[in-house]
Amino acid sequence: MVQPRLYKRIAPSGQMSRTGKIIVGPKQTILTCKVVDYSAGGACLEVFGQGSVPDRFEFLYGSVKKKSRIVWRRGLRFGVTF
Repeated sequence: MVQPRLYKRIAPSGQMSRTGKIIVGPKQTILTCKVVDYSAGGACLEVFGQGSVPDRFEFLYGSVKKKSRIVWRRGLRFGVTF
């Protein structure tokens, strides 16, 4: 099921990997997530049955690590801002 985009992307990312890592803390498990959409200011991520994701975390995508904050949640998907 394809959901319509609510906001236009600032700058499209091009062709990159579709998986990312969520780093919750130094001694906690790293979560793997699917990157649905990625732009310069944020991303839409999807996590399947790996527990709850806190409101703030570090997001590793490719070789870039960014401090992220969740701005919306809908089921398994959530949007983050960098």
